[in-house]
Order: sequence, then structure tokens, then C-alpha cells
Amino acid sequence: MFIVTNGTLAIVLCVITMLCWGSWGNTQKLASKSWRYELFYWDYCVGILLFSLLMGLTLGSNGEAGRPFLEDLCQLEGRRIASALLGGVIFNAANILLTAAVSISGLAIAWPIGLGIALVLGVVLNYFVALSQGAPTGNAAILAIGVALVLLSVICNGVASGKNSKNSGTGISKKGLTFTIISGFLMGIFYPFVANAMDLTSCTNPAPGMGTPYTAFFLCALGAFLSNFVFGTIAMKKPVSGEPVSYAEYFKGSFGTHLVGVLGGCIWGLGTMLSYLCSGKEANLGPAISYALGQGSPMIAALWGIFIWKEFKGAQGVVKALLVGMFVAFIIGVAVIILAKS
Repeated sequence: MFIVTNGTLAIVLCVITMLCWGSWGNTQKLASKSWRYELFYWDYCVGILLFSLLMGLTLGSNGEAGRPFLEDLCQLEGRRIASALLGGVIFNAANILLTAAVSISGLAIAWPIGLGIALVLGVVLNYFVALSQGAPTGNAAILAIGVALVLLSVICNGVASGKNSKNSGTGISKKGLTFTIISGFLMGIFYPFVANAMDLTSCTNPAPGMGTPYTAFFLCALGAFLSNFVFGTIAMKKPVSGEPVSYAEYFKGSFGTHLVGVLGGCIWGLGTMLSYLCSGKEANLGPAISYALGQGSPMIAALWGIFIWKEFKGAQGVVKALLVGMFVAFIIGVAVIILAKS
């Protein structure tokens, strides 16, 4: 199977993770004019599952290193399977709650709070997962500084978006804040559950009962897909905004509309697959650093918003200054996180 064994390549792939995690939302924007998010999300989950299976049967099965995907899946311990499936369930719940929080309180408030919590909590938990397995952790002090700078950039993004929003003075409701905090907590803990199913000390020769990144990610995708029969149905029947939607409406969607959602899932899946491939000891990054680099995704989303969707067109001077500060803090933070590798 394909394994990342070069530290420089691992950093490049983690940057691609960041690009993917920050870009998949564009597919939802493209579909939103004629397609409800609750329906789009089904295609998104299907896209993640199909992509994970494709990766497992191709890159995860070819080559001499490691165990082939299906063989690895069959020998996995029950507790490892349960951990990866649970990670997928947790991710799905977090993603749906974050979407609900955005619809209630706006992107400017929900994203900085939710993803800020996820960034800090996820890095801390992944650090200890790596420590428990003897995988690379990086320099804790340098990593903490880098994470703080990326978190600062996320906050600048939120403040700038809030000031630029026509509804920025409405504040945040108790319900919206609750959804945001729960979502951030869940988004921060899903990744370690999936990493726990992998042998982070050796993808080349994983220990019996432990899995490769391909197997762990497939089970995560499966958990997200299966749990959507619960979470997705609730979102459809009890939407935060708008009228309830039915499964009959989903099957009335055009092929092109469904394809956009599947593409969104594939984009997120590519980023996540690369992140897990860079978590092993061979890549010399570890899960804490690979996760931290990927969670710079809000800045990528902000770039799309600024240059493609023109969300900050005609912004005031203070907003532009915050955006400049956001990018400066983000670039320095990413550089510091990379330095933590050594």
C-alpha cells in the first residue's frame, strides 16, 4: 500500500488536507440555490464512504508494504473497529450541529467558537494518543505556540466576519451557543477515536489487531454514513430553519445535483485520508501536528469567501485590518507548527 515515509512530503500532504477541509463547503454553496442542505448532506456522506472504499481498494491494497485493505479489515480487533466507527458517528454529529449553529447564529460566530474548541481539544488529545503509542509528538511548547497563533487567526476571521455582517449586532442565542460548543467538543474528539484504531508506530508492519490508515478511515466513513440514518432523518424532519423535507424530495434531485454533494464528500475524504497517512511514525509528524495543520481550514474557507464569493466586498478599514492580521497570524502559526516537528 502507499505509505508516507518522507517528512517534507507529509507536510505538503497536510497542507492539501487544509485545502480540502477548507474547500468542500463550496460544493454546498453551489447546490444551495436549488437543494436543501439536509438533502445535500446525504450525498456528502455517500461521497465520503465511496472515496474511502476506493482508496482502500487501490492505494491501500497495492504494493509490498503493509497489509492489503481487505486483509487488514478482517484481522482488526473488535475494539479497534468500534473506536473507528464511533469516530465517524461523532464526526457526523459534530458536522450537523455546526451547520445548525451556523444557521442560527451565523458563520461569524459559530465557526470561530466551534472550530477554535475543536483545534485546541483535538491537538491535545491527539498528542496524548501519540504519546501512548510511542508515535512522534513534536515539541509540545512550540506546537502550543503554533496552535495559539492559528486560533488567533480564527478569532480574527470571526470578528471580521461579524463586523462585516449586516446582522452582526444581533448577538448569539442560547440555543446557537449550545450547538456551537457541543459541536466544537465533538469535532475535537472524533479524530483521536479513528487514530486509536491505527498502529501509529508502523504503517509498514502494523501490529496484529491494529489497522492501517486506509482501514481506519473506511470505518470512520462507514460510521458517519450509518449514523446519518438517525442524525440526517432528524435534521430533515426537525430542521432548524425552513420546512421539513422528505426522502421523496431527495430522490427527485437531478444527477448533477447529487454529483455535487458526492464531490464535496470526496474532497473532505481526500483531506482526511491524507491526514491519517501523515499521522504514522514513518512520516515523522504524528497525529497532533497533522491534525493541527489541517485545522487551518477556516483560513482557506475565508480565502474562498474573500476572493471567489466576494463576501467582504466594500468592507470597512477595520475589517480589512482584521483580515490582514488573520492571514499574518495564520501563516506564522502554520510555520511554527511545522517547526514543532523537529
